[in-house]
Amino acid sequence: MVMKYAILIVLVILAAGAAAAYVSNRNTTANAPTAGQMAPDFTLPSQDSPAVSLKDFRGHWVVLYFYPKDGTPGCTIEAHNFQRDIAKYEAANAVVLGVSVDNANSHQGFCAKEGLTFKLLADTDKKVSREYGSVMNLMVTKIASRNTFLIDPQGKIAKTWIGVGPEHHSEEVLAALASMPKS
Repeated sequence: MVMKYAILIVLVILAAGAAAAYVSNRNTTANAPTAGQMAPDFTLPSQDSPAVSLKDFRGHWVVLYFYPKDGTPGCTIEAHNFQRDIAKYEAANAVVLGVSVDNANSHQGFCAKEGLTFKLLADTDKKVSREYGSVMNLMVTKIASRNTFLIDPQGKIAKTWIGVGPEHHSEEVLAALASMPKS
């Protein structure tokens, strides 16, 4: 009998934690910048350089995608698809920047293992992820949620995707990029 109550208490605690995480994640994405707003500027370390700033890419389209963790199945699929399409992005005057809360050394290993040539940015203090409404709770830790922001050459958000599926996302972004007015 005591064991049943203990299990019931654990289940109630887990359910409350899951509900709190859901509400927290929902409130975080509500803070995401929307189309027409200036993209929040940032400077973050990447896998191969000490600092990359959003302002360095003015005059180019920027695909700024947030992803949970280096080396996980969905993140690897998404990164491979962006890499597969990198020539199409370059032809459209666009750069791809990935952001997670992993450190630059983790990004360096992920890029080396997976053959990634675009920049992965290390947001270890989660500041940029928060500014883009892209932080979510995973049990007792916070990770980046899978959101993408298409930023125009003037630095404004042109389109957002919240909670994307990694399998076909690169194609969605390319299609949106192709539909944008040429500047």
